[in-house]
Amino acid sequence: MSARRRVVVTGLGVVSPYGIGLKVFEENIFAGRSGIRRITGFDPSGLPTKIAGEITDFDPTQFIDPKQARRMDQVHLFAVAAAKLALEDAKLDLEGMSEEEKLRSGIYIASGIGGIRTFLDQVVVVATVYFENRRAAVKKISPFFIPNIIANMPAGLVSMETGLMGPNFGPVSACASANHALGLAFREIRDGYADIMLTGGTESAVNFLGMAGFNAMRALSTRNDEPEKASRPFDRDRDGFVMGEGAGVLVFEELEHAKRRGAKIYAEVVGFGQSADAYHLTQPAPGGRGASLAISNALHDAGITPEQVDYINAHGTSTPQNDIAETQAIKLALGDHAYRTKISSTKSMIGHLLGAAAAVEAIATVLALVRQQCPPTINLENPDPECDLDYVPNQTEDHSITYAISNAFGFGGHNTVMVFKRWEGE
Repeated sequence: MSARRRVVVTGLGVVSPYGIGLKVFEENIFAGRSGIRRITGFDPSGLPTKIAGEITDFDPTQFIDPKQARRMDQVHLFAVAAAKLALEDAKLDLEGMSEEEKLRSGIYIASGIGGIRTFLDQVVVVATVYFENRRAAVKKISPFFIPNIIANMPAGLVSMETGLMGPNFGPVSACASANHALGLAFREIRDGYADIMLTGGTESAVNFLGMAGFNAMRALSTRNDEPEKASRPFDRDRDGFVMGEGAGVLVFEELEHAKRRGAKIYAEVVGFGQSADAYHLTQPAPGGRGASLAISNALHDAGITPEQVDYINAHGTSTPQNDIAETQAIKLALGDHAYRTKISSTKSMIGHLLGAAAAVEAIATVLALVRQQCPPTINLENPDPECDLDYVPNQTEDHSITYAISNAFGFGGHNTVMVFKRWEGE
């Protein structure tokens, strides 16, 4: 087997509840500001939850032809925007790429749900005539209905927009989806199948159907009178997660390739681990055993010990069961070192972006390495006695970070963990 190649991060692109771009995301995350507000994109009356990390200032025509934009679900538009922002940040010249370079540049972008906005719109249109005239109902269906709802399409559309012809895939594993995309993209480069990968996740499920579905599961916070305080991971008074939307895309690049073109390097990607709970549709396994295994697998893949972990960007959903199970998982995987490790949940500020969450959180993790700072877990006012680790409450903290991990766990028992290392130059 040939030696493993080294992989670095050379570009970051993000569309978040704070707005469009890396700068506004970084400023707000490390300032500890909430991006949660009352929903304005549709009328949330009738829903138990009326708040979300909603994006309100997105203009897709800044990134894609207006005619094409009208044919696409917002989940795809977010992906294209984040990918182009990441490419711009990485200073990659697509027009100057040779055919061979494009063949060795791929795209792994995930979505946990896909085009749920299109799904709702089309069901409403069809339902107006379905029971009276099914032939007329068929004629009302858009030819873009199926392409807009399938979860692989973000990766496909970004390929069409960029001309990159390498490995292309859209993993689907609920809220672990983006970490699966990152981990598999990392391996494509490490194992010699690609030199560049655009990788991340996208989601846009803040619509009536998405919100109603999670409300039916009693998974969402109903703290409507205090939106900014609704997402409170590891706090005793948490009552569910807050939905968010957006996209995150990172440029992963083989180290020597990045050096040859003089690329800015944010961090090194050094490990990926995964596991299954084999337990329940939505609940984490008791004691955090499955998630703990994913953490241990990631550390083994990175070739580091538990004692070398300096910071964890937690899955930290603000749900009663997840936060306890994740705390238990970290203790199982890190032992006594868990109590010396800084841990925070950026979901406390932007909500849970579902299939895009791990990508945006990976960007936060990379920025933590660059800045040597841990972003806070805001709203941690009354710590849960069963969540007794250092969750960086309410204020960003300066901290020496060499290795950082980012956790993402999904319905169905999917557990994924990425490991990043500080880049100090060579």
